[in-house]
Amino acid sequence: MTSRAMAAEYAALVMDARNGKVLHATNADTRLHPASLTKMMTLYIAFEAIEHGEIGLDDLVTVSRNAASEPPSKLGLKQGQQIKLRYLIRAAAVKSANDAATAIGEAIEGSEAAFARRMNRTAKELGMSRTTFKNAHGLTEAGHLSTARDMTVLGRHLFYDYPEYYNIFSRQTADAGVRTVSHTNSRFLSSYTGADGIKTGYTSAAGFNLVASAHRGDERIITTVFGGRSTVSRNAKVAELMDLGFKRAPSRVAVSKPARPPYLGKVGGAVMVAGTQDDPRVASKVIRVNIKMTSSPRPLPRPLQGLAPEEEQMLLAASDDVFNALAKAEEEAALLAAATSAADEATTLLAETARAQQAPTPTLVAASATAAPSISPLPRPERIQLASVEPTAAALMPTETAMASAVAPEVAPEIVTRISTSGNRYWGINIGTYNSEYAARKELLKTALTEIEMLDGALRKVVRTNRGFDANFLGMTEDMAAMTCRRLEARGTECSTVGPS
Repeated sequence: MTSRAMAAEYAALVMDARNGKVLHATNADTRLHPASLTKMMTLYIAFEAIEHGEIGLDDLVTVSRNAASEPPSKLGLKQGQQIKLRYLIRAAAVKSANDAATAIGEAIEGSEAAFARRMNRTAKELGMSRTTFKNAHGLTEAGHLSTARDMTVLGRHLFYDYPEYYNIFSRQTADAGVRTVSHTNSRFLSSYTGADGIKTGYTSAAGFNLVASAHRGDERIITTVFGGRSTVSRNAKVAELMDLGFKRAPSRVAVSKPARPPYLGKVGGAVMVAGTQDDPRVASKVIRVNIKMTSSPRPLPRPLQGLAPEEEQMLLAASDDVFNALAKAEEEAALLAAATSAADEATTLLAETARAQQAPTPTLVAASATAAPSISPLPRPERIQLASVEPTAAALMPTETAMASAVAPEVAPEIVTRISTSGNRYWGINIGTYNSEYAARKELLKTALTEIEMLDGALRKVVRTNRGFDANFLGMTEDMAAMTCRRLEARGTECSTVGPS
């Protein structure tokens, strides 16, 4: 058997996309060359980076020497050329351009090597346990391997995790900025009823590969083939397996979407989105990355020299007791500090409310009496009477009101207070102004369902202005509002943050 025949071994898998059930498998876990199926992961990470504000669709990417030198299939990019990210995505998805894929990886992570590490990290989070990536485009490289099962899993995640971008895989042609490109899988998309993606791949070592998706009514089947001998024979085999999948899949089944992996940010926790290595002058922007610590292990104790094993164990046990006592004391101190802080805040609120509600009362001052100085000035009288040169008898006599105030017992004011539980949620977002209240409420509901993860606890409110009806989400922190706007803008929805007034 020749090396080419061994490399281009056949493998296939058919999956019901609705619930992930495997309907057919042949060599599905054999590690083979994925070729340009690799670009599915490149695009998946690009969509993730856009969603979380690492980069924007209209950001200009400066093409590096490395990206420009990639072999065909390619868009024909030149070193130093600047092109919008959206055009690179179209070129990678539709034409399978290698130079575009490399430029995407370098724009997101700064280098192709760093992007490959992020690809492998993401593959692990998706459950692609037998996949290893070495580059962003899929050209043959030692150790760059995947399986029919893993690529099917990736195709399913693309469909469910980023439905707003999935339509790009079904376009027969696309504007890639510098020119219009045609789909590498146009024959299958045109010939098989319901086909709407996803990605082809070919190298001499891999053979003719394809991950395809098609739907009929509520049914959706994903089929993956590795090692086809030609485009025609591969497409025929995929069509045959698609028919098999639709035959075996039940017409009605509960949809169980795959769990989206957690967002881990840039490789190494970096926070700078920069230009490529060849052109560091490209404008950069800082992205805040929140890294949650899951544990804080204590260092191991220093080895004890010259002690018998029994003595060493006694000292180690004593050390453990000390550590446990310290931890308990720290916990109790934290609880006490929190309780003290809450009590102080409540006391302050009570005092302020008492001062606000206590009305000033006029008093009689005798010549022999001593009065305490007033800290706050008395309120301005409603009526002002100019004094004459000679005091009148009425001025020397106390008024009935003053006499009554002097003899009436002081009544303690009733104080009602409440400690704030808003948690600094004074921010919100605005998603547009509409001609009617109904239209604004409809858009609020639609957006809440789209971004239920971020807007689940937000208050939907329509405010009438002289321009129309503002659709707002309120009760958010500043960070929540900013993150939600970035996610909505990535989906093409107008959004602006609304601060406390």
